[in-house]
Amino acid sequence: MIPMSVIVSLVAGVLVALSLPPWGWWPLAIVGCALYVAAMDRGEERSRRSRFGHGFAFGAGWLYLGTAWMWQLTAPGYVIAGAIFALYHGAAAVVAPTGRWRLAGLPAAHALAEAIRFSFPVGGIPLASLGISQVSGPLAPVARVGGAIALTWVTLQLGAALAAGARWVSARRPVGIATLATSGTAVALVLVGYVAPRGEGTGERIDIAAVQGGGEQGTRAIDTPSDLVTRAHLAATETIEPDPSLDLVLWPENVIDTPDFASSWELEAVAAEAERLGVPFAVGVTEDVSGQPGRITNAQVVVTPDGEVTSRYDKVRRVPFGEYVPMRSLLETLGAPVDQVASDAIAGTTPAVLELPDGRRAAVAISWEVFFGGRVREGVKEGGGFIVNPTNGASYTGTIVQTQQVASSRLRTIETGRWVVQAAPTGFTAVVDPDGDVIERTAVSERRVLRADIEIRTGRTWYVRLGDRVWIVALVVVLLAGHVALRQATRSTGR
Repeated sequence: MIPMSVIVSLVAGVLVALSLPPWGWWPLAIVGCALYVAAMDRGEERSRRSRFGHGFAFGAGWLYLGTAWMWQLTAPGYVIAGAIFALYHGAAAVVAPTGRWRLAGLPAAHALAEAIRFSFPVGGIPLASLGISQVSGPLAPVARVGGAIALTWVTLQLGAALAAGARWVSARRPVGIATLATSGTAVALVLVGYVAPRGEGTGERIDIAAVQGGGEQGTRAIDTPSDLVTRAHLAATETIEPDPSLDLVLWPENVIDTPDFASSWELEAVAAEAERLGVPFAVGVTEDVSGQPGRITNAQVVVTPDGEVTSRYDKVRRVPFGEYVPMRSLLETLGAPVDQVASDAIAGTTPAVLELPDGRRAAVAISWEVFFGGRVREGVKEGGGFIVNPTNGASYTGTIVQTQQVASSRLRTIETGRWVVQAAPTGFTAVVDPDGDVIERTAVSERRVLRADIEIRTGRTWYVRLGDRVWIVALVVVLLAGHVALRQATRSTGR
């Protein structure tokens, strides 16, 4: 029989999932973390096996629901990935110190589990994170200091503090010094986030037209003629009237699919529209790799009014089972439907930035990459004064991925102090300011051109300067300090 406390841990994970978009009830993340800590909080009475079961149940409730979109990519992969992610949190519950240091060590251990999930396996799956759950809440400014990892730890630690407070009220059980210290640090980090550097305006603005061609969701590239998508975006672009204030037209990810863009009719058509409007276009292009059958690139390129391609960025972070199939040969031998992803995209190697003909630079994160803070951070460090996120979520039904992507764009703006313009073929196309507020957003499937007159910004936040590693090291130190203190206490009592 499953213990009631394990069921409570599962419910706690579900509450965390409901704090995520598309539901977005952000306080439930803190409540869920508190409920999980309360279910675990029985000192040293729980065995390692019991702690693992509680952590696994917490992770399963959270991440199976929060990553339900993955079912549409690969149902077996969804089941396996959810189990792996739950295993991470089960392991976190085991490696966290017990005794009076448990409420300080447990949040650090689970935050480290999330840091691992952001990078392993298959390059990481950083969706359904506590970071994006908090972009609408008062904890969001922490991202300006420490990105998604620090925000994850703060959310977990404040949940532990809430559980400790409830325990003190109900049973007058004392709150340990370690818990007070780490919880106080979490509160201080929130306050620091409100006054930390957030970048600064240059006084220069750029007027961008983000094009959404519209169309039905739930469609796969192998089932949809690529020229239909291209022509839909041409038709939407034709509604833009020439305007001297317009500076750039942004098309979504891979709305052009051609063997060779340089010799394609699509380039001619884009160049004709660029010439008509007198501005460069940044368009998403998928094309074959010369001399490598079955290999493709996914790039965002800048096309000038005279038809020249002057800047290019090839996507570095590819979607596993969406843009490439890990261990393709093995899975094919086992009978997996790898033909659903006909070609494997190769990873780019250039910095995450596009340069416009006038010398202005945009940090660029193509679709999936916006979930990785490091990709946008790199573009900003390379001189990006604003961020573009061309994306393509047309293959997903529902809005789990789409809303979590907008939330990730919001998190990236806070982390970097830059505006984000996101463009998608069927939604969502959006404009987000440096404080993480969505200024405007399209509806799903509509055809629309969204104009964004945004400020080019400069300066670096602490997150841009420090990145993630310093926070990962800090969490490791907290975890190790808890174990050292526990060992010393055990020796002193002779237990």
